[in-house]
Amino acid sequence: MKKILLLLPSIILVALTLAILPQLLSGLQRAKPGPEVIYSSTGPNINIYSSAVSDTVRLMVFADTHLWMSDEREEPYREYSARMAGAYHSVKHFQTGAPTTPEESFLATIRLAQQRGVDAIAMLGDIVSYPSERGVEWIGEVLDTVAIPCYYTSGNHDWHYEGMEGSSESLREKWRGERLMSLFGDNDPDAYTVEVKGVRLLLVDDSNYKITPEQRDAVAAEVKSGKPFILMHHIPFYAPSRSVSFGIGHPEWSAATDKNYKIERREQWPAEGHTEVDYEFYDLATSAPNLLASIAGHVHSYGVDIIHGRPHYTVGANAQGAYYIVNIMPKLQ
Repeated sequence: MKKILLLLPSIILVALTLAILPQLLSGLQRAKPGPEVIYSSTGPNINIYSSAVSDTVRLMVFADTHLWMSDEREEPYREYSARMAGAYHSVKHFQTGAPTTPEESFLATIRLAQQRGVDAIAMLGDIVSYPSERGVEWIGEVLDTVAIPCYYTSGNHDWHYEGMEGSSESLREKWRGERLMSLFGDNDPDAYTVEVKGVRLLLVDDSNYKITPEQRDAVAAEVKSGKPFILMHHIPFYAPSRSVSFGIGHPEWSAATDKNYKIERREQWPAEGHTEVDYEFYDLATSAPNLLASIAGHVHSYGVDIIHGRPHYTVGANAQGAYYIVNIMPKLQ
């Protein structure tokens, strides 16, 4: 009897292990690691080496140019655009500290994209400071001079006329449709995927800090495809220790932490904070085994956070000339 009592803990442990073994194996199958990926970065240059990539892909990525130009067509909207039209007239270059302007920075970025021979350009929102007809036309005129595919998603200022009545959803829908659609081309402004030499770029408009079920499903489709992809958006992902400006998935994002709604003359963030769909999107995107990286703007500063083993970058303000050159290359064996 004494020997049986001594063996009892081991017998119980074996029984419990056998009971939960199927669940453990199932969990391991669900958590299968993705392709091996190595990262390095220096200044505005990001290098990504992946075993899932068979060709070199080079991207120019930027956000927050904040072009404020307009013409007589803006007169009926001056009361809504005045504050942002008065911003960013003179800024300092992010590298040299020399005075520059958003227009000069945009042109220099496009020239650099040509010089570097990039495969695509991605503009991640707040390219204009309000939905200026002249501003959007000027961007199109510049891009028409280069033979590089250009992809765009909007930021919170692109479609926002400060003080104009309406919800963020209705105002975004209105001004994307009336002013910004030429920048989207034939793509769905909410979310769309393009493929560049085997690497998929998923652009999602999260510019009102909210995610729709369709946008969540777009990420789920990329995960299911198993193909290497980069997620591009305007509002960054929540990362521990970051402020609520890193809003998507931030547990403290709500009316209680909205400090700028009066200055920006917009509706306040919802009292209840993020929805279940927002969190589902966050979990899917940050845990995707085939995600190479995500890149966002909005915060006007360079940064990187590692979430579930993948980097989530923010880029400095293109108004000051900032950009990323992203080189995606096959991983050497």
